[in-house]
Amino acid sequence: MGKRFACHKISEGCATAEVIKTKERIMFYQVRPEDGMMDEKDHEIRGKIIAKKVLIFPGGKGSSVVQQDGLYHLDRFGNMPSALIVSDPDPVLVAGAIIMEIPMVDRIDQEFYDTVKDGDQVTVNADEGYVEIL
Repeated sequence: MGKRFACHKISEGCATAEVIKTKERIMFYQVRPEDGMMDEKDHEIRGKIIAKKVLIFPGGKGSSVVQQDGLYHLDRFGNMPSALIVSDPDPVLVAGAIIMEIPMVDRIDQEFYDTVKDGDQVTVNADEGYVEIL
């Protein structure tokens, strides 16, 4: 058993996967649906795959149309993130996570963000209100 942190559920569900984190906001329309690779020019995680990973990021960016369309196409190709951990959830991103049934949480202690690294295995259990670094 690893280190557990309490969190606040935004969208229900539970997932365990490898972490990818960024300090930059994400526009899901800029993620290639065929493979889940971030393709936004000059983005901190450009060239990295977010598909089937626990994505840790501040929040979304862009209009509701590009956010929802980006999530829809990732889902269509089976390349959605496994779970979303956000520090600043916006209504568009929240709606997308709920509609697409992606576990999404926020309000985690800063110690979590200081401890977790890319490649760590993490369980996000929105239903029971915790995130665990395995």
